[in-house]
Formats: sequence, structure tokens, C-alpha cells
Amino acid sequence: MSGSVDEPNIRHVQSTSQLVADAAEQSSRLVRDEIRLALAEMREKPKSVGIGLGLFGTAGLFALYGVGVLIAAGILALALVLPAWAAALIVAVVLFVAAGIAGLVGRRAAQRARPVPEQAVENVQRDIEELRERGTR
Repeated sequence: MSGSVDEPNIRHVQSTSQLVADAAEQSSRLVRDEIRLALAEMREKPKSVGIGLGLFGTAGLFALYGVGVLIAAGILALALVLPAWAAALIVAVVLFVAAGIAGLVGRRAAQRARPVPEQAVENVQRDIEELRERGTR
């Protein structure tokens, strides 16, 4: 058997109230620890998001420089068959036309997109009309 007669089996018996108190203390400690962990994670995430956004902005800046170099290459290519001033003027006009077209398309899209929540406004107007009708009855 597990113990002899000479070695009494010693058990530490806790009362129900002590067990409940221990469970409550352990639960509150667990919640506090989880909150501390969540706060630590939340402190780290903005740093990594900020670094990511900074690198994304840097990539956009390099892309903008690349577009500038392509424009310069286009001017230089046209300068092989035209005077340099004419090549630069032609590329500038093409860029302004592209900007104008993009602006008009963007304006048209913005005009079509109505920021007013039409459905909600319609529902509120219907509710007001119904309240008025009930008030006149």
C-alpha cells in the first residue's frame, strides 16, 4: 500500500471559504496579468505599425522619384529627334492633359458618391411624417 501504519497519510484540508477566497484571488491575479500582457502587446504594435508606415512612405517617395526619372528619359528620348525645349514642352503638355483627365474623372466620381446617408434621412423623414399624422388624430 502507499503508506505503512507508522507513516500517517497527512493531508492539508482547506475549508470551503478558504478555497473560494483562493480561487477569487487567483482569478483576479490572472485577469491583472492578462491585462498587463495586453498592454505590453499594445505598446509594441504602434511601434511596428509606425515603422511599416514609414517604410511605405519611403517606397512611395522612391516611386515618385522613379516617375520623375521616366519623365526625364522621355524628354531625352524626344530630344533625339526634336529640340530639347520642344521635347520638354510636349512631355509637359502630355502630363497636364493626363492630370486634367484624372481630375475630371475624380470630380465626376466624387459627385456621384453622395456622402449624405440618404436611406437614414429618408427613414427619419418618414418617422417625422408618421408622428405628425398621429399628432393630428
